[in-house]
Amino acid sequence: MTTTTPSRRRRRAPTRIERVAGRAAALQKPRVILAGLLLLALTSVMLLDGYLRAEVGGDQRVRTGAASGKVPDKVLDGGPILTFRGGRATTVSVPDKTIALTFDDGPNPTWTPQVLAILKKYDIPATFFVVGSMVSRYPSIVADMVDAGNEVGIHTFTHVDLSYQSDARVNREMQQTQLALAGAAGITTTLFRAPYSSETDAIDNYSWPVYKKLGEDGYTSVFVDTDSDDWKRPGVSKIVKWATPDDGEGASVLFHDAGGERSQTIKALPEYIEKMRAKGYTFTTISGAVQKEEAAGAAQAGGVQAGGQARQGQGGPDGQAGAGSGTSNLQAAHRTATGATLYEGKALIGAVAVAEWTVPVLSVGLLVVGVAVMGRFGMMLILARRHYRQRNRRRFNWGPPVRQPVSVIVPAYNEKECIANTLESLARSTHPIEIIVVDDGSTDGTAEIARDAARELGMTNVRVIRQENAGKPAALNNGVRSASHDIVVMMDGDTVFEPDAVRQLVQPFADPGVGAVAGNAKVGNRNTVIGAWQHIEYVMGFNLDRRMYDLLRCMPTIPGAIGAFRREAVLEVGGMSEDTLAEDTDITIAMHRAGRRVVYQEHARAWTEAPGSLKQLWSQRYRWSYGTMQALWKHRKSLTDKGPSGRFGRVGMPLVVIFQIVTPVFAPLIDVFTVYSMIFVDFGAALLAWLAVLAVQLLCAAYAFRLDREKYRYLLMMPLQQLAYRQMMYLVLIHSCITAMTGGRLRWQKLKRTGEVGTPAGAGR
Repeated sequence: MTTTTPSRRRRRAPTRIERVAGRAAALQKPRVILAGLLLLALTSVMLLDGYLRAEVGGDQRVRTGAASGKVPDKVLDGGPILTFRGGRATTVSVPDKTIALTFDDGPNPTWTPQVLAILKKYDIPATFFVVGSMVSRYPSIVADMVDAGNEVGIHTFTHVDLSYQSDARVNREMQQTQLALAGAAGITTTLFRAPYSSETDAIDNYSWPVYKKLGEDGYTSVFVDTDSDDWKRPGVSKIVKWATPDDGEGASVLFHDAGGERSQTIKALPEYIEKMRAKGYTFTTISGAVQKEEAAGAAQAGGVQAGGQARQGQGGPDGQAGAGSGTSNLQAAHRTATGATLYEGKALIGAVAVAEWTVPVLSVGLLVVGVAVMGRFGMMLILARRHYRQRNRRRFNWGPPVRQPVSVIVPAYNEKECIANTLESLARSTHPIEIIVVDDGSTDGTAEIARDAARELGMTNVRVIRQENAGKPAALNNGVRSASHDIVVMMDGDTVFEPDAVRQLVQPFADPGVGAVAGNAKVGNRNTVIGAWQHIEYVMGFNLDRRMYDLLRCMPTIPGAIGAFRREAVLEVGGMSEDTLAEDTDITIAMHRAGRRVVYQEHARAWTEAPGSLKQLWSQRYRWSYGTMQALWKHRKSLTDKGPSGRFGRVGMPLVVIFQIVTPVFAPLIDVFTVYSMIFVDFGAALLAWLAVLAVQLLCAAYAFRLDREKYRYLLMMPLQQLAYRQMMYLVLIHSCITAMTGGRLRWQKLKRTGEVGTPAGAGR
């Protein structure tokens, strides 16, 4: 055993990059918070969109057949306009030969503009009872409606039967609609029509308290005298007939400008207007009908002044009285929105605009992502099968057997728990090797433990090289420079090799075009939940991928736990780079760009100790994902490389970016959409879709386990992995993306090891 031991133990001063990295480390917690806030914001946008479409908080119950014994007879037998002036219920009828034309359920981008065009053509006003969620989605239509001299009233925010709702929900339905009107047209209103209401004689004991409460708040509730029943689509002639009052009576007439297909309404409306005008009718708004009726009553009583006082006594929900600044008599129910109401309304309209734009874009994006992921699964299965059959043919070989000795480089930093097991596994190697342990400034006696272990095992082929702490890439480069042989095998200090691992790993070098070989890294400590999850990921996510990338000749990463290189190729590309945190990905891409072929050798197996806690797992994967992004950015010019050296840029880089960065970033949204659909849309369909995706993943995982000859029992953990572990990996990636976008830097991190992965025989499958 040869040992090279520098005598100095003095720690070097941190470099400028390390000082920057140290400062950046303090910013990681805010970045985690930012990632969480981003996901929360997108979730909120989806919930807002669902609320607007009555998918969130929707209530389809409609009360029918309830008793009305608590409702005053004068209300049940009164006119269609109900007020509570002075706390007393009062009904008002529409004067004879007068039509208060009303429309429910809008605005609608298809039908409402056509209705407005007809009203403008005939120069008549109408009253539109609008749904707040629709107002917030189509604010410009409401603005046009008001500008044209029409009147608007509230038809709740989500079109629910208020008799089933709590007082808080009733208030929310009204206030949110008022905010929507304020943001859309700069007004609020005192008019209200309940969804599913008709004539006053339909008021029951459950809805009556709602009308009383709203009346106390200053609202005028509006019912109908005559219903066109246009929502039934009975034909134009019947719509006109059903909307016509009897014997010259005045009426509050109901049409619909939304809520379904309204082409018959559009055709019937001009015919109806012309018919009623021919009968001597005039058209007005609800406020106009009230004023006209009060004026007639005052004239009959000989008290015009009293009528004027009655008009001035109308109060609104915002506490304002009178017609309101800037409104005409026909718009007496409108109030000008000011102050917080105006700004909150505009904020609501803005938030809805964001939701209206974001959710469809996300939906399309997620559909594309889903199709791409399913396509990738299919491609993985096909290519993995082809790879397995090709490499396991009886007569397959890489060329003449590689028998010359190779150098195994073991970078070690504070590996006292593992280094002895690592050397013991190498002592069983069936291939001639020299072992170079590069102690990177360990402070736990790693070097001494390595020497003692080699001595006890009788290993004369071990060199222990000590260096000041400089990081893993520097340790590997030191080992490469010190290597005696043309092929170098790199492994981690916490990894154990199977006896035949090195021999299997170096056989592809019989092909002179091969510059590097990726081995088959396996999780040794798989008997915990976290370990089992990582075991599934290693077998399916890593090794199945590597089979595919091998055939496509664009392998993105040789695992640090087990990989082999031509020494000259490593030196040719400048050695292991310190530019990124993923030196294994960096050197692999560099090999491709140098025109070297990188292959996967499934039979070269090594057992590594995976992180044993969620905190350590987060730290490791954060470094991996961020380092991968650094490596891809560093080698971005590979996209324009020509010939064989550009194959990674043409094929590998797009695949890695799409399937290791882009689609995982969108994956949490897919999960949020799934949960959202289960709760608010269709639980059965959403659950079936989730189970179908899980089944596809299980199929891929089962096939990967079959190829690697692993026991299937670990797949029982896969559903739980999808619910918990996978989410964590997505958040790690989002965290890494935010770090990359904000220009952060990370240091190479050392995970805490336990040494529980012993010899390969003890690893257990």
